[in-house]
Amino acid sequence: MDRRFLTLFVLANDASKPRKLNIPFRYLKAAGALSIVFSLVLAFIVLDYMRLRFNHIEFSSLKKENAEQKAVLQGFASKISALESQLARLNLFDKKIRIIANIEKDPKPAGGAEQVLGMGGDSSVDENAFPSAGARVDELVEKMRSDLLNLEYQAAEQEESFVDLNDHLVKKSVMLASTPSIWPAKGWVTSRFGSRISPFTGAPQHHAGMDIANSTGSPVIAPADGMVVKVAREANLGRVVVISHGYGIKTTYGHLSETTVAVGQRVKRGAKIGAIGSTGLSTGPHLHYSVSLNGINVNPEKYILD
Repeated sequence: MDRRFLTLFVLANDASKPRKLNIPFRYLKAAGALSIVFSLVLAFIVLDYMRLRFNHIEFSSLKKENAEQKAVLQGFASKISALESQLARLNLFDKKIRIIANIEKDPKPAGGAEQVLGMGGDSSVDENAFPSAGARVDELVEKMRSDLLNLEYQAAEQEESFVDLNDHLVKKSVMLASTPSIWPAKGWVTSRFGSRISPFTGAPQHHAGMDIANSTGSPVIAPADGMVVKVAREANLGRVVVISHGYGIKTTYGHLSETTVAVGQRVKRGAKIGAIGSTGLSTGPHLHYSVSLNGINVNPEKYILD
């Protein structure tokens, strides 16, 4: 048999003579080689498709993740911007209150919260600043972290400032509450502070207070918070009450028909301490009201604001 051919016998269903088919071996070799090449090409195509498919899935996932990161960072930036605006408003409010209360703020060293608040800046996130899909966001996260640390530092400084301001205003409010500022009695001013002609001698004299005339029994009130340090009866002022308000301020009330307080008693602004009368050296029912500052009599009308 010829070894250069592959001989095939084809048998029919009937009893006819078998057909002989000779196929050269070179054709078979060529067909085998083509089959191998086709298989390799097909395998390469399948692998490449799978790689592209995997890359597409990964890209889609990274794209989605990147979009989520954008949304999170944008929200993060918006919150930082809102906090910066709020801190700026608080800082402005702090300055206004200090101006009204005449309080100087302690200077801060260079680079302190005052300087940080003054610098400010746009905290919005630039779309071009976001990394492409799959890239790390460490740089942006670090910037956000730095901004938050600055805001925390500013907030702490602002809180300290408000505590200081509150302490000062509390002290200020105590001082204001202890400063005479209202009329001690209703009535008519018949004699003011300063030089006048004495109603008893007709000679010039210095009047150390002011006289407020009204009917006997009209209430006399404390014009500020304080402590009663004297309740007595004197030759000139008759029944008299003296209140110490602290800060070197004392007020005196003379010619009272009655007193309703005792030495050592603390009184609030507006509390009744006695009633108008004509005791002592007096031409008629009235209240002698005087204010002294560090032992020196001053014009009481300067301590009446209403």
